[in-house]
Amino acid sequence: MAAQIPKLLSIAGSDPSGGAGVQGDLKTFSALGCYGMAAITALTAQNTRGVSLVHAVPAPVVAAQIDAIFADIEADAVKIGMLAEPAIAQAVAESLARAGARRIILDPVLVATSGDSLSAAGLIETMIARLFPLAAVVTPNLPEAAALLGAGEAATPQEMAEQGRALAARGARAVLMKGGHLSGEPLDILVAGEDVHAFHGARVATRNLHGTGCALSSAIAANLAHGAELVPAIRSAKDFLTEALGAADALALGGGRGPPHLLQSLWKN
Repeated sequence: MAAQIPKLLSIAGSDPSGGAGVQGDLKTFSALGCYGMAAITALTAQNTRGVSLVHAVPAPVVAAQIDAIFADIEADAVKIGMLAEPAIAQAVAESLARAGARRIILDPVLVATSGDSLSAAGLIETMIARLFPLAAVVTPNLPEAAALLGAGEAATPQEMAEQGRALAARGARAVLMKGGHLSGEPLDILVAGEDVHAFHGARVATRNLHGTGCALSSAIAANLAHGAELVPAIRSAKDFLTEALGAADALALGGGRGPPHLLQSLWKN
């Protein structure tokens, strides 16, 4: 019998331009040797220039999608992205708890790369109360971490670590603070229990950053599903994203911020 391919579920919004959301997640899963599935939480109208419409999927429909997966195929890891509304976050939490889902990565998508809001009032409170306790790691960027805490945006590595600890105190087992918004070389900081890990990277000269947060959290989920521990999973995911960003300009998509080339390792072969 052939070795079983890891099965991953993305719970996120749909991006018709293919760069972020479930479309970006499925590309990342495939690039990293996993079978990807998706439960769609919202339909959006967006492209490389911005988001013009968000239409939330009714919470019972989101729950039914998740329940259908776990009643049959199941998932070795789950990536949660855009949830749009508190009722959807609640439904997702209930479905995942009912299924006993493991290796849950929560990317608290609140604002698109373009600056457009992707969340309704009350989502943050529900996310913290219901999804933080289920997640193996929460992966906010600096504006998202500030919104989750109702605080100012971290401006130094020390402040990133402090905010990571504050989010952990609200129920998260581990928090990866993504520091791409800081000037200089990118630095991410993981707070996991008493441990703090710094992940240094190289900044890639490209404007094509649409969906980078989705890609990183999806790559972490894929690596965890393959059996990696959290720190190596993050390090490998960052390497994957750096390579995808390095090839992003070759896609030449749209007139705004295009996506990383998530399938570059497969296309070059």
